[in-house]
Amino acid sequence: MIRSLLFISLLAGAVQASAQVTPRDSTGQATLTIEQAVELAGRNNPEFQQIQNNRIGARAAVRSAYGALLPTADASLNAQRQQGGQQIFGGTSLGASSDVNQSSYQIGLNYRINSATLITPSLQRANRDAVEADITGASETLRSNVRQQYLSTLQAEANADLQDTLVVASQQELILAQAREIVGSGTQLDVQRAEVSLGLQQVAALKARSQVEIEKLRLFQQMGTPQPANVKLVSQFPVTPTALNLQELIESARRQNPGVLALRSREHVSDLNVKREKGEYSPTLSLSTGLGGYTYGYTNSNFPVQQASAQLDAARASCVRTEEVRAALNLSNQLAQCNSMAFTDVQAQAIRDGNSRFPFNFTKSPRSFSATLSLPLFDGFSREQRLQEAMASRSDARYSVRSKELALTADVTAAYLILVTAEKTVALQDQNAAKAKQELKLVQDRYRIGATTFVDLTEARATYERSESDRINAVYDYHKAFAALESAVGHPLR
Repeated sequence: MIRSLLFISLLAGAVQASAQVTPRDSTGQATLTIEQAVELAGRNNPEFQQIQNNRIGARAAVRSAYGALLPTADASLNAQRQQGGQQIFGGTSLGASSDVNQSSYQIGLNYRINSATLITPSLQRANRDAVEADITGASETLRSNVRQQYLSTLQAEANADLQDTLVVASQQELILAQAREIVGSGTQLDVQRAEVSLGLQQVAALKARSQVEIEKLRLFQQMGTPQPANVKLVSQFPVTPTALNLQELIESARRQNPGVLALRSREHVSDLNVKREKGEYSPTLSLSTGLGGYTYGYTNSNFPVQQASAQLDAARASCVRTEEVRAALNLSNQLAQCNSMAFTDVQAQAIRDGNSRFPFNFTKSPRSFSATLSLPLFDGFSREQRLQEAMASRSDARYSVRSKELALTADVTAAYLILVTAEKTVALQDQNAAKAKQELKLVQDRYRIGATTFVDLTEARATYERSESDRINAVYDYHKAFAALESAVGHPLR
């Protein structure tokens, strides 16, 4: 009998200790703070990285817009081989009995400018700034989502710790019920109730731990990194009284909220786009010039020599005939000079040297320069269509800014009211949890000495579980509300 009483007294101390949440040991475990989670998400989240890639295209568009203010240049090199033969052109037979090699080059400079070209750099700079504002807004949204999920994970861990504590309490209550049955102060019904209560509590703890793993998976999914083993989240979020002014928060949100700033940037882009489309009605100045050269040569170097020799023979024969007629008429003549005309080896070599210019010994072409001033008159209303579309986009951008500003006031106000309510709820739930804990301790003491039933103990433990769970949820709802207010304002508030 004395041994049974000593056993019951030891169990009573264990039951009292089990009513409190047991702190988890973090020795040897990797820790992850909420700031580290946000930083890792900014470097690894795939969706955010896709948004950041828009910066590359925006910067390239700015360079392209400035490049449009400079002349364009192009160069070409052409080589051609034409088979020898006769071609009929205008009833005349043309051609050569030797294949022909030809090559040429061309370097061209062109410049085109109008008022739309001058506006485009400002437009692309504004678009680049709008992209940066979009990235900032996406970063703030990602920060808010990661913080919310981080808090949800901590909330799930706190609830799981509570369920683990209640499992230990249920185990001790079962042992106590069995001990009371042994000494005759309890019944088999109390033991069965304690066994059922323990089984239900073990199921609740199992589900709570599973929910913790699910919330962690979602957290690391948003972070864009694989989940390491045995990582522990840092839970250091005290509930402090808020000293925030609603009107100041609204004004700060209008000045700094990334979503509003991004829409205002888009509005500025649409204004410049309208100006650019109007610039298409202005005259366009086009300038062009270039350098070029060519080569021309026969594949058979003897062919031009034979042609030159034949031409000289024909010229000598014509000269002789003419001078013979003059001599027959006793007129002065140059018959001796005509007979002295001959095709020399030096001339033949010179012709061969001139024929060997292909492919890179170019002969320069004459230079040219042109200037054109054009005024578009009618293009089937295409410019009018683009202008109207640009003006409609500008109106849409202005309405989007107005809508966001109205929504911002409502969002900040709602988040502020939710935060104030959550702060008061935490204070009330702390009181309720403290009272439920005292009630549970009192019922445990009464049950230990046999002054109450196991049903009363079960009800007291259920009340403690509800109140403690509500307290945990109230604490994390407060932190989530604070994070939601920061997201609505657009910057950290602490």
